[in-house]
This record gives sequence, C-alpha cells and structure tokens, in this order.
Amino acid sequence: MPYRRILETLLARVAGARTALLLDVWGEIVVGAGDLGERQRLIGAYHGISLGMASRTAGRFDAGDVRSLVWRHDDGSVVLTTLKDGYYLVLSLDRRALPAVAARHCQDACVRLDEEL
Repeated sequence: MPYRRILETLLARVAGARTALLLDVWGEIVVGAGDLGERQRLIGAYHGISLGMASRTAGRFDAGDVRSLVWRHDDGSVVLTTLKDGYYLVLSLDRRALPAVAARHCQDACVRLDEEL
C-alpha cells in the first residue's frame, strides 16, 4: 500500500511534523505515520468532524469547497486537507513547525493520495 510511504515522505519534508493520518469519511484511520498514539488518533477524528461542519456550512452559503483548514493551539498546529470520496489528510505539528509550509506539502501529498484512492 503506497499510502504509508506518501505519509512518511510528508513527515520527512515538514520540520516539526508529528503525525500524518489518512482518514475515511467516517473518521476512521485508514493508515498513519509518525506518532500513532491515542491522542493523535482522537485529534484526527475530532478535526474531521470540524472539517465536515465547515464543508456543510460553506455549502449552505454557496461559498465553494473547503479544501484545507489550519488550527493553531498551544502545543502546535493541525493541518487538514480534503481528498476525493470523503477521505481527508490530517497533519499534526509541534510548535516549531510552520503551518503554511506544512499546508503546501500537504497539497503535494494529496495529489499523490488522490491518484492512489
């Protein structure tokens, strides 16, 4: 399965990246790389709920598709990026990571993941 290699490459390219997760439409982890502890899994699932809410809200207001979201918090950041068929990518970052750089690398990873899905 090439998904793990894509996620591992993403982690290697983003300084300060902790975890990369590929989740399905129900928030279940398909594959992950990096720190795969319970906290990281919960972050992925809960942020997926937020991504779904943001997408539905954008749809109600005819604002276009939500492609990426970035959350900053005390311990770092989380970058979410949508994929085809309801899948999404979650990249968890520590404080030293640059979210804009991470978001750009997520876009590259999403192109590759979409090709494989």
